[in-house]
Amino acid sequence: MSMRLMIVGLALVASFGLSRGLEAEPLRITIEEGIIEPLPIAIPDFQAETGEAGQLSRDIARVVAQDLTGTGLFREIPASAFISTVSDFGAAVQYADWKAINAQALVTGAVSVTGGNVNVKFRLYDVFSGAELGAGLQFSGTTEGWRRMAHKVADEVYSRITGEGKYFDSRVVYVSETGPKDDRKKRLAIMDYDGANVQFLTDSSSIVLAPRFSPDGNRILYTSYESGFPRIYVLDIGSVQRRVLESGEGTMSFAPRFSPSGQTVVFSLTTGGNTDIYTMDIASGQTVRLTNTPSIETAPSFSPDGNQIVFESDRSGSQQLYIMSSTGGEATRISFGAGRYGTPVWSPRGDLVAFTKQNAGRFHIGVMRLDGSEERLLTASFLDEGPTWAPNGRVIMFARETQGEGGASSLYTVDVTGRVLKPVRTPEGGSDPSWSPLQK
Repeated sequence: MSMRLMIVGLALVASFGLSRGLEAEPLRITIEEGIIEPLPIAIPDFQAETGEAGQLSRDIARVVAQDLTGTGLFREIPASAFISTVSDFGAAVQYADWKAINAQALVTGAVSVTGGNVNVKFRLYDVFSGAELGAGLQFSGTTEGWRRMAHKVADEVYSRITGEGKYFDSRVVYVSETGPKDDRKKRLAIMDYDGANVQFLTDSSSIVLAPRFSPDGNRILYTSYESGFPRIYVLDIGSVQRRVLESGEGTMSFAPRFSPSGQTVVFSLTTGGNTDIYTMDIASGQTVRLTNTPSIETAPSFSPDGNQIVFESDRSGSQQLYIMSSTGGEATRISFGAGRYGTPVWSPRGDLVAFTKQNAGRFHIGVMRLDGSEERLLTASFLDEGPTWAPNGRVIMFARETQGEGGASSLYTVDVTGRVLKPVRTPEGGSDPSWSPLQK
């Protein structure tokens, strides 16, 4: 299914149920323009096929429901409204009973546990047409990884109904923050996309900033003040081993990002009081200077094909966004609205750039086309900053700081329509999120 991202006036329209006519077409949410009611979906508790799976089968169904309803595209029908019960995963579906409560889609599942392993299987039904949508699937793993299997089920349901890419089975690395604003402790943390399963990757002995995932999701780039001034480190998530990317004596390096190949890093380097953008080959350490101006050039981000870089610069007299070739050369300005623009990030789809905007005393997360057209501001607050894209390019995560002496920072997500804004619960404050690709 094609997706038209109309950045100005974008909303969602659902084509299902009453709009399908006498000859039922496959259930599908078509993302275009307009305002919708979310698609009504029924997700009964999954069936426990072994005694050990009782609570787990209910927990998995709840995570699937939370994933889907969190998109704003689905509305879960409460179990209290059910006429039918699903007591056997293999039994025939009583479509009339689900139609009677206005369910457009039905998800059923079953869970079995053997030793430390869990198996989850599910089916998705189009209630209106009385047919199964695609073949049923099953996922296996350890009991500790049950949430991943729930996310995988939700990804399949979401993708089959919307035609969009998956994103629930992904992770986010971010800076976990504690303490007062004038003595804030910061350490790297990694979590599931929804805030579950938080693990800390560094201690709080030094300030850390701007963690960024590698394209394969196995490494993280970040900036640390461990030596007293900013240096870029690369950390292996599995072993938690790290090494510094040397940039030369008397320099400060920061704002790193991987190239799409994962073999090159683009970053900002300050030397002699001047800040420009460089690339570095990770294996050899060889660097190439891409910009050479007296202005501050920073926050570079590669296009998905690796051919271009978007970055922020004050070369025009104020902080604006520019695009240049990934080999350097002349840059084209793309931001022209009122205010200052920063922290640009290229969408995984390649069609949009997300950014932070400061104007009239407010901060915004916004998106625009690659030529700067169709700018759309998705949020507004005392301080919103640091957008990062979900793997499918439909949702953005960012950090929001509250006003006042405490100045607590926390994570939020917003979809590209700006209609679905919600907090991401973390055990401590959070900033500088970076969304991983889908897990393997």
